[in-house]
Amino acid sequence: MSTSRHFYTPSEGHNLPHDPFNAIIAPRPIGWISSMGEAGDVNLAPYSFFNAFNYVPPIVGFSSVGYKDTVRNISETGEFCWNLVDESLATQMNESCRPLDADVDEFEVAGLEKGQSRHISVPHVAASQVIMECKKTQIVQLNTASGDDVDTWMVFGEVVGVHIDKALLKDGVYQTAAGKPMLRAGGPGDYFTIRPENKVVMPRPK
Repeated sequence: MSTSRHFYTPSEGHNLPHDPFNAIIAPRPIGWISSMGEAGDVNLAPYSFFNAFNYVPPIVGFSSVGYKDTVRNISETGEFCWNLVDESLATQMNESCRPLDADVDEFEVAGLEKGQSRHISVPHVAASQVIMECKKTQIVQLNTASGDDVDTWMVFGEVVGVHIDKALLKDGVYQTAAGKPMLRAGGPGDYFTIRPENKVVMPRPK
């Protein structure tokens, strides 16, 4: 067995100063999710376990550790928005992750204006350069390998509307780096950004 690698069994602990899992699976896009419950209470919260999962129809999803307000809202109304977090919105995104009561509006706490969505009732972050309006497809409770329930919930949604700031389109092609997305990394507050000079073009083999 190689002595140049640190090996651990997660169920027995990692024996390191900080759990490396989040730092290894990183950087990750931020799921800044706006939602609204049946009573009309609006919620805005960032989730670090977020990504895209299908092209046609476009489907995105995020994982919530604990059945939080966002999951409950989406379960009740079946709608949510994903809002791009760029560098200019990083501080407001961080403010929106405060543990607050369900009737407290994170938009107001973070000083953010609400934008009106086209196809759903849930508002989005008006200042965000890209917004995806989504309708719930599934909410799945995660299980362990042995079949035990985990207090973590995976929410999937079909994207039914997309708002893109035209400044991010060059000859009709979306410029990922121009959006200056914030990406979540390991540690209690680590983030990364991307720059155009870091792009590598590698066509798929035919």
